[in-house]
Amino acid sequence: MKKIILHIAAFSFIASASYAQSTVKKAAPKAATVPTTTLDRSIRPKAGPAPEIKLGKTEQFTLANGLKVFVVENHKLPTLDISIQFDTKPALEGKAAGLAQITGELMTSGTKTKSKDELSIAIDNIGAEVNASTSAISAGSLKKHQTALLEILSDILINADFKQDEFEKAKKQLLAGLESSKNEPDAMLNNVTSVINFGKNHPYGEVVTDKTVANIELAACTNYFQTYVRPNVAYMAIVGDVTVAEMKPLIEKYFNNWQRAEVPVASYPTPSEPENNRVVFAAREGAVQSVFNVTYPIDIKPGTEDVIKLNVTNTILGGGSQGRLFLNLREKHGWTYGSYSSVDVDDIYGNFKGYAKCRNIVTDSSITELIAEMRKLNSELVPNEDLQNIINNMSGAFALGLENPGRIAQFAINIDRYKMPKDYYNNYLKNLAAVTPQDVKAMAEKYINPDNANIIVVGSKEEVAPKLKAFASNGTIDYVDNYGNAVENTTIVAAPAGVTAESVYNKHISLIGGEKVIATIKDVKTVFEAEMQGMVLNFSKFSKAGKLKSTVSVPKMGMTFQKSVINGTTGYSEAQGQKKEMTAEEIAEKKEELDPQAEIHQAAIGNTRTLKGQDGNMYVIEVKDAKGETSKEYYDVATGFKVKEVKTQDTPQGPMSIVVEYADYKEVPGKKGYKVAYTVKYQAGPQAFDMKLTTIEINKGISDEEFK
Repeated sequence: MKKIILHIAAFSFIASASYAQSTVKKAAPKAATVPTTTLDRSIRPKAGPAPEIKLGKTEQFTLANGLKVFVVENHKLPTLDISIQFDTKPALEGKAAGLAQITGELMTSGTKTKSKDELSIAIDNIGAEVNASTSAISAGSLKKHQTALLEILSDILINADFKQDEFEKAKKQLLAGLESSKNEPDAMLNNVTSVINFGKNHPYGEVVTDKTVANIELAACTNYFQTYVRPNVAYMAIVGDVTVAEMKPLIEKYFNNWQRAEVPVASYPTPSEPENNRVVFAAREGAVQSVFNVTYPIDIKPGTEDVIKLNVTNTILGGGSQGRLFLNLREKHGWTYGSYSSVDVDDIYGNFKGYAKCRNIVTDSSITELIAEMRKLNSELVPNEDLQNIINNMSGAFALGLENPGRIAQFAINIDRYKMPKDYYNNYLKNLAAVTPQDVKAMAEKYINPDNANIIVVGSKEEVAPKLKAFASNGTIDYVDNYGNAVENTTIVAAPAGVTAESVYNKHISLIGGEKVIATIKDVKTVFEAEMQGMVLNFSKFSKAGKLKSTVSVPKMGMTFQKSVINGTTGYSEAQGQKKEMTAEEIAEKKEELDPQAEIHQAAIGNTRTLKGQDGNMYVIEVKDAKGETSKEYYDVATGFKVKEVKTQDTPQGPMSIVVEYADYKEVPGKKGYKVAYTVKYQAGPQAFDMKLTTIEINKGISDEEFK
């Protein structure tokens, strides 16, 4: 079955000086003596006093229904942008996790006055863009369309009408996204981190899965919208070529009918900060790299005294390419493309993360260095020059952000929403400049906890996990699945007596038809179908002895993304209109795919198999090809069928793991006794396809013309 799908691997690749100008005056007559000075450019100039911040004027008013409106005038362009944020505490969704997400998708799917198509036309007619979720809705247009834009927004918020067909589409899209990211390492890491830091009885610890999405009903979405999307918990920011005088009557006209209602305020348990270091591991089969977080929850709320000081501390540690983590793990050791840290300031509960992605062999070393940098901040004062460089960079970024009027509006909302001091942002640069090395050390001692952390790793269990026990205070590793659920730590054990690589492989061959049946196969045509981002893709393949053609296409659009053809000793690949001749070596690498009887010609192809043992309910076999490269095959102990292959493929982006799962073996019509897997799950790096076999034809006499 391997020869049917390996061509898909290639598809995974289809799929940031300023110039200063000065005026030169005509030189004056040269004086008799000219005093000169030498500028030492290695010495940075001393920082001057923090500039006084004068924020743009924000005017505000409140409607009778509780909607708070903030207006910032900006007359540079004839445009306006509107955003509405909802100050609601996230609800615990439980077995219906994903409810708020789907509800947000439905908010622009039609109203009681307009169908989805009519709403889309109304938005397009004014050249607007509308984005909606249950936490915020935003829109923008030219000023001349402001009335129409407000009418559209009010219609969505007051008259939203959720339909069953759009609900089903939203669920389908969410499920497709979940499937594609299920084995993506960063997605796995985020899921596990959320669960471990906050627990599944906290909304920040809930994970959306295909099972929770299946539990969501349309009525629940309607109820969620009607419960939480209310004006008395909303903040509206209007930025653009407008005035309060002209906007207030328009807002009153279109939003006064938006009814206020009591909005539930959820309560949840306080997350538990680790008492020591805990190691949590999620296995990703065939992974060539690990991703990890050193993380824990922290109680740090917006506008509190520590926020600015802690942000400085985090920036020193890992806030960017000048952070210590980046300079250590990437610049000094070359173990990663980047290592960073972050502090999530949150009005419910925040968290700290130290992150890196690295090769398996240096995962333990990378964790050691990351923790060492955390510990260094706790024990040593940061050099004053380093601190000033960070403060200067942060000051510049803040000042640059003030050029965006939307930022000014957001400041006003933050002050009101989080009950921050009225002069918080006016004093930001002054307070930033006042941060001292002692402050940084104090923040590190309070919030940077190298000895009280969840060390969460996603990677190869075989290559990485055994080295991680040393980081756990109790000397043990907690194993979890992709969603943070505890799993048993299964290890490869010796197979029962009499079981060999040959016996396992031969049983599979007998189950799919046996040598005699396979030996009669002269040519094969297969078509697999998969969906990606709403598009239906076809992966087709024609093969006969020494000849091969494979394509990736979108039939409904009449487009072929990729094509490769081998005709004996010559071949080519074609993608995006670019044709490239294959080398003899590239053709040789397709040797197995060029043989319709490859399953029974393994020795001639150059493949050898070694039984590694039994992992749970699967036999594990290592396959070595003619070049000495290895992969793994997994065979179901109970059925005998091959259920998975794992290999590593070199790409321009570096090594990439490829995992292929086989299921639903059925007999091929017209070829009695011969079975193939009708369902194939293919994962190559971040790309995943759930493929269904729609066409298989054997010995239909494929013309040589197909291979030109």
